[in-house]
Amino acid sequence: INDKNTMILWIASYPKSGNTWLRALISTYYYSKDGVFEDTLLKQIDQFPTRKYFKDFKFDKKKAADTCRLWLPVQEKINTENTLKFFKTHNVFGKVNNYDFTNSQNSAGCLYVVRDPRNVFTSVKNHYQLNDEQALEWMVNEKNFIYNVQNFDENGFSDFQFISSWSTNYKSWKVQKKVPIKLIKYEDLLNKTYEVFFEIIEFINKTINNNEKIDKIKLKNTLKSTTFDTLKKKEIQKGFSEAVTTNKDAEKKISFFHLGPKNDWRKMLNEKLKFKLNKAFEKDLKELSYL
Repeated sequence: INDKNTMILWIASYPKSGNTWLRALISTYYYSKDGVFEDTLLKQIDQFPTRKYFKDFKFDKKKAADTCRLWLPVQEKINTENTLKFFKTHNVFGKVNNYDFTNSQNSAGCLYVVRDPRNVFTSVKNHYQLNDEQALEWMVNEKNFIYNVQNFDENGFSDFQFISSWSTNYKSWKVQKKVPIKLIKYEDLLNKTYEVFFEIIEFINKTINNNEKIDKIKLKNTLKSTTFDTLKKKEIQKGFSEAVTTNKDAEKKISFFHLGPKNDWRKMLNEKLKFKLNKAFEKDLKELSYL
């Protein structure tokens, strides 16, 4: 990638919406020689915020939102490296405790992945090991935040992300006017992967002033090596770096590539739950043509 643009390009989403798959696609297309996915390529697209970016800054890692005041200074420091950086985030776009998450000086643009919340629900339930009530409560909680539970002792809240509710998260990125955004529906990426990913590459290249022609062979290889089944098979054989362990057993991992395309709320949720979710997200479901 050429470095005319020394800013951050965000890959943003609410948790369990397809962010990892999009990172697999982008990192394979931009950082591999031939478009063949390897788990290590994902490390090219890190998460923000995480502890390592804050290590030269003083903050209280036992105070949940203490890193918020450092979001912009840390991004400014990252941008002094003079290279384009992709970052994954689940954070909302906007202010927390009056501190902006990002701004147009630090961000080149954003790809935001949105997914039908009724399918996010089943993924959230599996990933965070919640029951129905808890999962719904989790998704509508305007004050919701996440952090790495597993390394809490050493990291504290250093990777605190304020995610708010499913609806606020999506809207916060969609309505902001500070950075160029491309909204991607997970379902479109799934059903028309070639076309949608082609558009994504066009958006990235335009945003960072990269005039290279799209390499269609590399693009096809990328798509072939990052299908859900291929990624799931790889995880079964070699494990997956981002899978988390279960609450009850630190040795046992929750499979990261759980259901993917087979995650269909119509078949998995009872009528009462369907009704509750449709009611909770009605406006957005209509706006996104999910209803």
